Amino acid sequence: MSVNIPNHFVQQYTTNVAHLLQIQGGKMRPLVSEDSHSGEAAVPVDQYGSVEMQEVTTRFGPMPRVDAATDRRWCYPTDYNLPQMVDTFDKLRLMVDPQGPLAQAAVKASGRKIDNIIFDSFYASANTGKSGGTATAFDTTNHRVDAAIGAAADTGLNVDKILRAVRLLEDNDVDTEMEMPCMAITPQQHEDLKRQTQVINSDYFTSEAKPVFAGDGRIKEFAGVKIVVSRLVPSNASYRLVPMWVKSGMHLGIWSDVKARVDERPDIEGVPFQLSTTLTMGATRLEEGRVIQIECTE
Repeated sequence: MSVNIPNHFVQQYTTNVAHLLQIQGGKMRPLVSEDSHSGEAAVPVDQYGSVEMQEVTTRFGPMPRVDAATDRRWCYPTDYNLPQMVDTFDKLRLMVDPQGPLAQAAVKASGRKIDNIIFDSFYASANTGKSGGTATAFDTTNHRVDAAIGAAADTGLNVDKILRAVRLLEDNDVDTEMEMPCMAITPQQHEDLKRQTQVINSDYFTSEAKPVFAGDGRIKEFAGVKIVVSRLVPSNASYRLVPMWVKSGMHLGIWSDVKARVDERPDIEGVPFQLSTTLTMGATRLEEGRVIQIECTE
C-alpha cells in the first residue's frame, strides 16, 4: 500500500438539515376569532347589552323606552420583521442551499410571534369606548381561579380548577354548549393533569365527562374543554396564569398576514440574498367574562 494514499482522503459533509429545538408556535390562531383590518386602529366588534321585557301595567298607557347599553372594542396593529442574510460566497461552499431551512425557521418564528401576540392580550387592558379612550383592565376579582382551589395551599393545575373556570364562564352567561372553551397549559400543567386520578382513572368517566387522549397520550379535551400545550403561557412573579376562553372572547386583527420574500442586495458586497419575513397584527380581549385566568404553581 502506498504511503501517499492519505493524500486522497476527502472530507464528507452532511446533506441533512435539522432545526434546533424550539417552540413551534402557531397553536393559538385557530382558537380565536380573526378578521382583516386597515388603518391606525380597528373596531373588531360593536357591542350591545342585554335588555329585559317590561310588564304592561296599564291599558293604553304611554309607551316607555328601553335603551340597550352599547360599547366598542379596539384593536391596534404592530409591525414585525425577520430579515436573514445568505452570503453568495457561502452558498458556493455549502452542499445544501440554506435559503430553504432559513425560510422554514422564519415560519416557526412567525407562528411563535402570533401566539405571543394573542397570549399578551389575554390579561392586558382592552381599549373600549367610542374612540378607544377607555382602558378596561382584566377583572381578577370575578374572572380568576385562585391558586389554592382544590388543595390546602397554592398548587398546580387540577380538576377542581378546570371545573371552577368552566363554572365562571357559565356564570357569565357563556353558553358552553354552543362554544367549546379552550385552555392553554404548559408542559408542567400537562404533567399535573396526567397525575390526576379523575383524569386517568376510568372509574370517574361518564359519557359526558370522558377525557380525550391523542394517540401519544396527550390530553386533548377534558370536561368539555379543548386543551393545547404551549410554553408561551404567560406568568407573573408567583404563578403561571393559565387562560381559559371561548373563541368569541378573543380577537386577532390582521393588517398584513405573514409574508416572505427573497431579494438580492446589490448595496452589499457580494450581492447576498436577503430573506425577509413580515407581519402586522394585533389582538384584544373582546368581552369581560369570556376569558378566565387560572393561577397555577410550577
